[in-house]
Amino acid sequence: MNSFGSLFRVQIYGESHGPGVGIIIDGIPAGIPLRLEDFKEDLSKRKPGKIGTTKRIEEDSPIFLSGIFNDFTTGAPLNIFFQNNNTNSKVYADFKSHPRPGHSDFSAVQKYNSFNDLRGGGHFSGRLTLGLVAAGVIAKKILKKVTFNSEIDSIGTLSKVDFNIKLKDYLEAIEKDGDSLGGTISLCIKGIPIGLGEPFFESVESKISSMVFSIPGVKGIEFGAGFEGTKLLGSEFNDLFIDKNGRTATNNNGGINGGITNGNDIYLKVAVKPTSSIFKSQDTYNFKENKISTLNITGRHDVAFILRVPIVLENSVAIALADLYLQSKKIQF
Repeated sequence: MNSFGSLFRVQIYGESHGPGVGIIIDGIPAGIPLRLEDFKEDLSKRKPGKIGTTKRIEEDSPIFLSGIFNDFTTGAPLNIFFQNNNTNSKVYADFKSHPRPGHSDFSAVQKYNSFNDLRGGGHFSGRLTLGLVAAGVIAKKILKKVTFNSEIDSIGTLSKVDFNIKLKDYLEAIEKDGDSLGGTISLCIKGIPIGLGEPFFESVESKISSMVFSIPGVKGIEFGAGFEGTKLLGSEFNDLFIDKNGRTATNNNGGINGGITNGNDIYLKVAVKPTSSIFKSQDTYNFKENKISTLNITGRHDVAFILRVPIVLENSVAIALADLYLQSKKIQF
């Protein structure tokens, strides 16, 4: 449910407009140096403020409730909490009877028999990704020399080659129209050791995909050549080995064979849908009035929340890989 991992286990909690959100991380080796400053860079990458992002600005300063003593991890569960201080809940009052298309409102009300917290999306809000970013900071420390490099490849109809000259105007036009945008993000991971992955059900692809699809708004993932690779012949797709370390001439398999890392770079790409909460009027069913009526959403929402997802993707994948890394180390011992 709200937990992920075997040896490096995370449990996410909180609601968007409740007292706060956070994450409990269990299985952290004792003795890892950890200070508040270690989180600032990654958390700042997730922050809104730029054009196309929400006007809701929070401090997002981590509060350590347990698991750290004298700036080192203790081996006990680490609880990281983030306070919610800038909320505006009144705009969400009608979404129970007049749910937002594409959002969790309808399905959550049905599943939880109307007891769920709808304010700000409640437990389904992208605000909970704060915990994933924080846990990823620690996961990266466990992975040590592994590096993560994420890049937005497209936003709406624009590719990254057009970002510098067209993106600002594009975002402004979509915002003025009251609509939203999605896009794609690629991630390259270098320095991964050979042999991570526990086939079948904890293969590298299985583990990463499970974690990635926990990021709100992600609708697709591909590894290596992905869907384009289906157009190749086997002789074209196969990655030929070129040295004794297992380096390959191509990387169509994205650094993974048989669900196990082969030492080459892991390459993946994800699809992120457009923000569901838009300011354009939508004619959709009103369950209180038993008819289709116009829904007008107010509040503070991202035009393109994909702009804040790259670091969430990086650190979510780091969580999955840290869990597999600790499993591999345990087997070796």
